[in-house]
Amino acid sequence: MAEARRDAERTRAELLAVATEVFAEEGYSGARVDDIAARTRTTKRMIYYYFGGKEGLYRAVLEEAYRGIREAERAIDVDHADPVDAIRALAELTFDHHVGHEAFIRLVAIENIHRGEFIRQIEGLRTLSQPAKGLLDEILERGREAGVFRSDVDAIDVHLVISSYCVFQVANQYTFGHLFDVDLASPERRAHLRSALGDVVVGWLTAPSR
Repeated sequence: MAEARRDAERTRAELLAVATEVFAEEGYSGARVDDIAARTRTTKRMIYYYFGGKEGLYRAVLEEAYRGIREAERAIDVDHADPVDAIRALAELTFDHHVGHEAFIRLVAIENIHRGEFIRQIEGLRTLSQPAKGLLDEILERGREAGVFRSDVDAIDVHLVISSYCVFQVANQYTFGHLFDVDLASPERRAHLRSALGDVVVGWLTAPSR
């Protein structure tokens, strides 16, 4: 029984991994269940068994993609970190995750093309995302109590700034890079951008309130 359960978990994980690549490459409309099955060690029937079909598989891929970034954020030790160090660490961790998970960025872009049609159908996704806001709320509150963070910026503001920066430098690396003759993906540039993000966020939060 235990071995069968492990096999089922491995099959499901493999399907999700391959489907993530296919949906990120082809979009929801262009992806085909037959192609996904052909790139795995299982069958099309198993996709319907585990996920109910293409739409269910796509929703599972989206949920898993968001779960990945949320789990990464849990590595931040807010309780034992200076708030300035904590917010910089969160910004840099988010940067690293986006660089290492380009499929996540493409999936988010695809879902926005569909105007959030499928993400709204995923039960519990908002609940999954609440710890991200809670983490920022805690860091900001500790910073304000210490007298180092301004009082007119909230968690959504900070999340939006960090996410925008991280998404842009990956999603637009080819167009931006061509227009301004810069390789955003080079190790040197990436290290510079990562450091700059921390400086931007810390500088903004430690500036006097308007």
